[in-house]
Order: sequence, then structure tokens, then C-alpha cells
Amino acid sequence: MAWIKVLSANALGSGAREVVKVGKRNILLLNHDNQIYAVENSCPHLKLPLKSGKIKDGAIVCSFHRSAFDLSSGEVKTWCPWPPGVGKLLSMVSEAKTLPVFPLRVEEGNILVDVPEE
Repeated sequence: MAWIKVLSANALGSGAREVVKVGKRNILLLNHDNQIYAVENSCPHLKLPLKSGKIKDGAIVCSFHRSAFDLSSGEVKTWCPWPPGVGKLLSMVSEAKTLPVFPLRVEEGNILVDVPEE
């Protein structure tokens, strides 16, 4: 593993979100219920940003199409159920894909992530 220091842990208080660039990737760091997660900051559906997504039942929900992904595993919980009447059509744009999640650790007051090369 190649751990990369991306942010001071103090900069990510409870409920905070930050997007950091690691290579070509935009990684969303978020602190939910005092647990820090690192996920790709783009929904696998149409590559729209997830930073503004709501957290519900341990998942981040895309603000645009309401696809939901488990914060720990990236597993798809729901795939494009919205907007009503159009959601099924939009879901056919691409097949359901897991959200990339990245291992992280806090060490000496810093958040480190392991992001594979693209």
C-alpha cells in the first residue's frame, strides 16, 4: 500500500466534507458520526459530484439521480430511482456500478489514504 497524506484530521470535524486531489482522482473525505470515509467524488452513474449528497442509512445519496452507495463498501443500495417516470430510462445509461472507496487511516494527526494508480 502507498499511503498518501491528504489532510489534517483536525480539518475534518464532525459532519465536514472535503475534496482532495490525488493524482487524477478527486477523493471525497467525509466525517459522518465520527467515522471518516474516503470515496470517489463522482457518482458512477453520470460522473456527477457526490460532495453535496445526503447521508442516509450509512449510504451517500447522489443529489442528482438519488443513486445510493454504502459508505464502507461502495456497494450500490439503489440505482437511479429518480426522477419519477424518467429514472428507469436514466438507469439504462449505464449499468449499476459500485462506488470506489479507499482505505484510510489517521496517523500523527493526519488523514492518509491508499489510492491505486489509474
